[in-house]
Amino acid sequence: MMEFSGLKAQQERIRPRLEAAIRAVFDHGKFIMGPEVRALEERLAAFAGVRRCLGCSSGTDALLLALMALGVGPGDAVLTTPFTFVASAEAIALAGGTPVFADVDPATRNLDPVRLREALDALKPGLNPAAVIAVDIFGLPCDYPALEAALEGTGLRLIEDAAQSFGAELGGVRAGAFGHVAATSFFPAKPLGCCGDGGAVFTNDPTLAELVESLRVHGKGGHKYDNARIGLNARLDTLQAAILLVKLDIFEEELALREAVATRYARNLGGVPGLGLPPSLPGARNAWAQYTVEVPPHDRDAVAQALKAKGVPTAVYYPRPLHLQPAFERLGYKPGDFPVAEGLCERVLSLPMHPYLGDDEVDFASEVLREALEA
Repeated sequence: MMEFSGLKAQQERIRPRLEAAIRAVFDHGKFIMGPEVRALEERLAAFAGVRRCLGCSSGTDALLLALMALGVGPGDAVLTTPFTFVASAEAIALAGGTPVFADVDPATRNLDPVRLREALDALKPGLNPAAVIAVDIFGLPCDYPALEAALEGTGLRLIEDAAQSFGAELGGVRAGAFGHVAATSFFPAKPLGCCGDGGAVFTNDPTLAELVESLRVHGKGGHKYDNARIGLNARLDTLQAAILLVKLDIFEEELALREAVATRYARNLGGVPGLGLPPSLPGARNAWAQYTVEVPPHDRDAVAQALKAKGVPTAVYYPRPLHLQPAFERLGYKPGDFPVAEGLCERVLSLPMHPYLGDDEVDFASEVLREALEA
């Protein structure tokens, strides 16, 4: 049986360094906001090319902190994609705002600038347009120049949800540097993942950075017992920061390895009838959080079962668009409102993807998929 898990391979490669970093934290005993947190923030800011990075407890909290720092609350509309993980819209609701969805572009699977503007123009009376959360789905950056053009003159704040795209680029600009503020996740399966939960907020705005720094520690003022505002308990653990510092050392190499895996998949699977390959965007470098193909809807379960029978794991990201999730039923959306997102949810299938997939594993998964589609 082939081994398709990448976390084990990565951790075995750098295990001595990980263990040394963890021991160092135990030696100094500063488990909350220890020196590794600040060191990581400085390195991540430099990597992304922004002035400030602030670590936090998860990618969800990173989005929530960004929204809170922007002042989003009751009566505010925040527009986003229905084709993503629930956290992108959940954070809006947690901040007190109202999620408003706009369909995605079939050419990128990301937020469609034209549909975004249409959704903005069609806002229900009483809702104040406040911000947009653009999600870089599966590691491909959104078309930010087009999104910014669509939002020109609106005054809306643009938030980049880079939970899946940290390490990606568009036009030489790295994920984390788009919009007014960006958020990412360090969930273990992400391109840069820790050994638990973690996240970060990125911005060039010093006022926003100061607010996030306060909000992540219970809204602290001059010290933790001076509470200037209502905040969260959303700090990044020192142990996770220490682990991320080690993983950051090999991150560029792993991004290149992910690209090589994606290139091999594309070479193997190009031209297979009924199969749609992951999209691209001119000038973009994908971080390849997932390698997600599209298969005919009526065949997806059978294809997934055929791969499973041969030991090839698959996943469906995502089986139901957000506007049809029970959690957002109160918003009043119905089937057919966002046909592109709904169609993707019926067709997408993610194949094994990580930096340590061998050529034989990629070739085997590709051949099993090809056979399943031809059956």
